[in-house]
Amino acid sequence: MARLKGRFSVFLLVAFFGLTSVHASQDISSFEDEFGPVVRAYLGYLRAEQEVVDDRASRHEVSSTYYRRNSNRIKALRQVAIRLARETHNDYLPELEAVAGDEMGLLFGSQPPQVGKLRVDEVLRNTFRFLGSVRTGETFYVFARLDPYEQAELAEKSSAVIKN
Repeated sequence: MARLKGRFSVFLLVAFFGLTSVHASQDISSFEDEFGPVVRAYLGYLRAEQEVVDDRASRHEVSSTYYRRNSNRIKALRQVAIRLARETHNDYLPELEAVAGDEMGLLFGSQPPQVGKLRVDEVLRNTFRFLGSVRTGETFYVFARLDPYEQAELAEKSSAVIKN
């Protein structure tokens, strides 16, 4: 009887992971038609990042807090990437950064902006554009890193204002 229960438990696990992978492959195939190669590659990168976090958690290499935060961060990045791709109808994504409120110093150093004062599309330090906040278990603030051309253009505009 114990052997039968053990086999049934294994069967349930295999069935669960099988259904999960079928669902994931259906999600992937729906994105195949909707997005270009760059956006699909980014979504694939996020999927691989989640697999790494899952693997590390299954080996008990990370705490449940670390696992939850990073899984939620990946979800936030995924949501923003899909939203941007759909809104722009463009196969381009900027470099995206998602940080929790207590992680703002990672992007902005010792004097981070106050999260309550951030405005969507605001450019901070000529380096990041605030895209908005996403709540996925906790709130993440998502930024697009400006490319060097955008940074140079902003620096040129600010120096022109100073000269006038």
